[in-house]
Amino acid sequence: MTIRSLGVRRAALLASSVAMVGLLAGCGSGDDTANAPRTESGTTSPSDGTSSAPSGVPTDAVSNSLTPSAPQSPAGGTRCHTSELSASVGRNNPGAGQENFPVVLTNESSRTCTLYGYPGTAFVDASGKQLGPDPKRSSAEPETVKLAPGQSAWAGLSFANPEVSGAGTATPAALVVTPPDEEDPLKVAWKSGEVPVSGNESSVRLIPFSPGTGA
Repeated sequence: MTIRSLGVRRAALLASSVAMVGLLAGCGSGDDTANAPRTESGTTSPSDGTSSAPSGVPTDAVSNSLTPSAPQSPAGGTRCHTSELSASVGRNNPGAGQENFPVVLTNESSRTCTLYGYPGTAFVDASGKQLGPDPKRSSAEPETVKLAPGQSAWAGLSFANPEVSGAGTATPAALVVTPPDEEDPLKVAWKSGEVPVSGNESSVRLIPFSPGTGA
């Protein structure tokens, strides 16, 4: 009962955020793929593979300068740095034509640190080229998540099932994840198949970090 309840909670959170984003964001951003991933994190990690430092991904392809409107972390001095974290992608929890994945960051350091806001994310091919448009953020209010050594936080990543939406697809080699307020990314092997990369239903949506793994 506990596992099912958590799964239902996660799906409800993701469905709610997707609905809000749909009202605010409108249509997707066209069918051009970017030449390099831009994993903008908001001030602001288990399925397949954990990574603590990417290889073969150009630095300029994963830098994540904050946008002027990004919220500012109330705990900047204690924030978790990329070198202290590992990233993973949790099990899909599909529903209502949506694919829903938790992007999990785990504190691998010996100190307590914090996460606030959204991760920077980008699907990339084997050469490091970004696939699909930049993700869209929900309007959910971020919270500061305190991570003791070994603890995790998850951010929801969702997109419409391409078989339902009819969007153009590609199969990524990895998901690049940049922690909030950081410039150095983490890279997680993507083993969950095709993702939408073109057409009006190609948007990937994010909700901010919450405590736990989202399982």
